[in-house]
Amino acid sequence: MKKSTPLRRVEFGYFLLIALAIAQQALLFWYIHVNQSFTFMEFMFSVGSLAALLIGFFLPVGVSTVAVFVYLVTYFVWLSTLAPIHALTLSWILLLPANTAIAVFIKLALVRSRRFIRRLEQLRKTNPDIDIDTSLGSKEAFESTLVKQANLANRYSDQYGFCIMMFKLDFLPLTRENVGSHRFARLIVELSNTIQKQIRYEDYKFSIGEGRFIILCPLTKPEYLKSLMDRIKVAMMNVPFRDKKGMSLKLVVRAGGLVFQKEQFSRYEHIDDVIAALERNTETDLIGEYI
Repeated sequence: MKKSTPLRRVEFGYFLLIALAIAQQALLFWYIHVNQSFTFMEFMFSVGSLAALLIGFFLPVGVSTVAVFVYLVTYFVWLSTLAPIHALTLSWILLLPANTAIAVFIKLALVRSRRFIRRLEQLRKTNPDIDIDTSLGSKEAFESTLVKQANLANRYSDQYGFCIMMFKLDFLPLTRENVGSHRFARLIVELSNTIQKQIRYEDYKFSIGEGRFIILCPLTKPEYLKSLMDRIKVAMMNVPFRDKKGMSLKLVVRAGGLVFQKEQFSRYEHIDDVIAALERNTETDLIGEYI
């Protein structure tokens, strides 16, 4: 993952927190060097400055706010009764709350960034149902859609049915080598666009890897499936695309189909069996009825 703005914000936040603590300690050492003394009160103030950073960074914002309020009230009482009035005691009335406020600000920025980065990591590890570039569904999306369509077709078998088609790029390793990895991704986009022009809006298209595309067509009569399958296959093979050498790419596409059968309803829950049946049918451009 590239260095994103949230990640840099995390690094910058930690840097600010550490730099603030170092600067305060440096000022403390300079004060000791100049005055050659270090009283108990000054020691308590230095410890308090570090404690203020810890309170603001680790405690909830509400608790930190209450702590600052209690400190200000207590400090005013101590300043008006017992404290010696000089620059040091007057400056500490703002320094400790400022430390807490800065730590709270850094913590909030870090928490937001940390959650954002964690969410990005989760999304990176999750396969999307639909690829944004190609608008092709994944294997998981195909499984979910197939189960829903099979349930509908089983429940309303006299009125509802569907057909499935698979289109498989033949000589896939040679095709990858001829176009290169970057242009192969572009080829998949072109094939997806070509498929979309040949199907209806309510049809579903999926890519399950290894150059295999699946189209699920609800309410498509079996007698029309062969002509539809041939039309899509010819359109895919005629996609205008050039290889790395600028030559026109010749694609070989195999196609196979399945028609939903109510007596095989339970087998449509096993996605690998359905894909295997479609693959067998692509070997001879066959439209089968049985998984």
